[in-house]
Amino acid sequence: MTNRLRTEIDEEIAAEEELVEKVRPKKRQIPDNLFTQFFSKGFVTTDEATKALPFVLYIALLCMIYIGNRHLAENNIRDIDKVTKEVKELGYDYKSTKAELTYKSTLSQVKHQVDSLKLDVKVLAQPPQKIVDKEDEQ
Repeated sequence: MTNRLRTEIDEEIAAEEELVEKVRPKKRQIPDNLFTQFFSKGFVTTDEATKALPFVLYIALLCMIYIGNRHLAENNIRDIDKVTKEVKELGYDYKSTKAELTYKSTLSQVKHQVDSLKLDVKVLAQPPQKIVDKEDEQ
């Protein structure tokens, strides 16, 4: 009877193992193409890829720094162009204001502005004379 019980138990265990194998998903096989052959059987193996990972990360960091540096340089160039245009515009404003002031400070324009205010100011017929103190001469 003990043998019979063991055989039944072995049969149940075998049946359970078959069910478990049916329920387990089968491993997905990697297709055999050029890319997979290159990385599994060819030049690059898993160990070599793992060893090269720090170098690849270092190169990626350098690339990001290079891209950031270029971005900052382009922003600086845009700012320089903007300031250059503003300086030119302010230079034009300075020159036009200076020319306007020179024109308005001429004798004829000052006389015209004073006449419009109806002040009792007259234009000198002769230039002003210099007063010299005799004590300063000695």
